[in-house]
Amino acid sequence: MFSGYQLSTVIWLPIVAGVAVLFTGSDRNAHVARWLALAGAVGDLAVALPLYAGFDPGAAGMQFVELLPWIESYNVNYHLGIDGISLLMILLNCFTTMLVVLAGWQVVGNRVAQYMAAFLILSGIMNGVFCAQDAALFYVFFEATLIPMFIVIGVWGGPNRVYAALKFFLYTLVGSLLTLVAFIYLYVASEGSFALADYYRLPIPLGTQILLFIAFFAAFAVKVPMFPVHTWLPDAHVEAPTGGSVVLAAVMLKLGAYGFIRLSLPILPDASHVAAPVVIGLSLIAVAYIGLVALVQTDMKKLIAYSSISHMGFVTLGIFLFNDHAMEGAVIQMVSHGFVSGALFLCVGVLYDRMHSRLIADYGGVVNRMPVFAAFFVLFAMANSGLPGTSGFVGEFLVILGTMEENFWYAFAAASTLLFGAAYTLWMIKRVVFGPVANGRVAALTDITLREGLVLGLLAIAVLAMGLYPQPFAAVLHTSVNELLGLANQSKL
Repeated sequence: MFSGYQLSTVIWLPIVAGVAVLFTGSDRNAHVARWLALAGAVGDLAVALPLYAGFDPGAAGMQFVELLPWIESYNVNYHLGIDGISLLMILLNCFTTMLVVLAGWQVVGNRVAQYMAAFLILSGIMNGVFCAQDAALFYVFFEATLIPMFIVIGVWGGPNRVYAALKFFLYTLVGSLLTLVAFIYLYVASEGSFALADYYRLPIPLGTQILLFIAFFAAFAVKVPMFPVHTWLPDAHVEAPTGGSVVLAAVMLKLGAYGFIRLSLPILPDASHVAAPVVIGLSLIAVAYIGLVALVQTDMKKLIAYSSISHMGFVTLGIFLFNDHAMEGAVIQMVSHGFVSGALFLCVGVLYDRMHSRLIADYGGVVNRMPVFAAFFVLFAMANSGLPGTSGFVGEFLVILGTMEENFWYAFAAASTLLFGAAYTLWMIKRVVFGPVANGRVAALTDITLREGLVLGLLAIAVLAMGLYPQPFAAVLHTSVNELLGLANQSKL
């Protein structure tokens, strides 16, 4: 039925479903809104899974390509296509959206239709970013992601939600405006083309490449976020509802890393090599320093937020080493981080729904009252620490392996800072989960429901499957990564 338009379907199905959910109206129809949202999310995942089955991992170039004229007078096209990197990001996004709808089933009691619709529309827009092969289309989708998340934080967030939402919006918007300037320059330089493939072949002087790299860096570094432009993320995570934190950590942060992969490296290879030592240095600072910052947090959500920044440092480190092990490790780390960070935020959400507190000091002995939940929480904490057999190990191992091939001391710094990850994660688990029951509020806790168990169980399966058998994830990456590195290591001078 959707043959030839699979990518359009994976983009527009959740958007249309989100609009339909909005038309269910007030909270009197909340039950209808929930089921319609779930149908849209599951339907989008059902459309995305055949993309993996039909993807040819040995074929170079973009697959499932769609090309239609959009604004013909400016040569702007509705041009879609995916490679192995895009494919994994789309699957991660669709999977996460389904879990967020399930997780918010009973937790969100006001403006249910609007809440569910925001996540469905956001999911479709992010799929658009991962599919776009036209610079104007990429920019439209990239900027449009800000609106649903701004609404989610600003409407359903905590006491300081307006401040956090505005900070998130302004940081990401200001950085992205320079990207528009870069696209306009490339459009003129390519004699009127917005096709990304044309930019890959465009000869650009080194000085101009560096200026364009700075323009892209302003947008993508904020989105990752990299040190020192990371300060918006802890506030956004702490104030966002659980679903917002999950999508923000699991998928939205990946848009910045994806931008580096899709735009900065292949379009500006010489500037990327010149900037690589700076980016690597900032990445190592993020892995180490932010890990130490996480170690002193008293709020579970803020601790996991800083943990996300530290783990994303491995992603940017792997991207700018320009070798296949590190690049594949970076992409796998993006997927793994989506599973693990999303799961940890959901676990904190489960506790917050019962205790209305995120402070570590308010807990203790949770395992005595919630043994099933505690088992999930400990598993995800171990994955966050990079335990072998979990998804957290695979990406970090490959990045460190690729780093060792380039520079021993970079690898030593990256590997040694894994200790901080284990330290802050285990510190939290020890005080929240283990020990005697700390107080009467903990003693009154009840274990997770069937719905909560389903959500955490699906994530646990994903974390263990990727950790024990990463081949299905890695297989679709080899050709795409090699093609990307061929462009990134080829000088345009």
